[in-house]
Amino acid sequence: MKINSEQEMLEAGTQILSRVASLAPVATGLARSSSRCRAPEVPQKDIEYQQATVIELIGDVGVGKTTLVRGFAKGLGIKEPITSPSFTISKAYACPDGRTLIHYDFYRLNDPGLMAEDLEENLKNPNNIVIIEWSDSVKDILPKNHTIINIKYNDDGSRELEVK
Repeated sequence: MKINSEQEMLEAGTQILSRVASLAPVATGLARSSSRCRAPEVPQKDIEYQQATVIELIGDVGVGKTTLVRGFAKGLGIKEPITSPSFTISKAYACPDGRTLIHYDFYRLNDPGLMAEDLEENLKNPNNIVIIEWSDSVKDILPKNHTIINIKYNDDGSRELEVK
């Protein structure tokens, strides 16, 4: 999916979230379709119950990962500002329906140490939506059925999103 603006990235986040099977009941009513920006179908995967919904974001610095997370948050009805957890490693946001959006950024950590234990604990809670950036150091902890979103720059300044 080609993204041409920050607004389209926000819309894509809301739309993609609405298509992640375990989030559909909450996000469907909040997602708005746009004729300019339509999210690709999210592949159906074997669902392992009693675990968090996990979305891994892959892309270069500045490609729009946090903006996409803002779109996820909008789809979940979160009103507080979403900021990058680059320096804090993780940030948690309460959803109006009682779930929690947890956003991790492992960019600055070669060895996640205690943060890996924090992530592992949060992955066990089915009420959590866990978004992970720069996940190389915690790959072995992630569930096999998580959603992966690759974001790449295009030569024309737009972005390309691929959902797996």
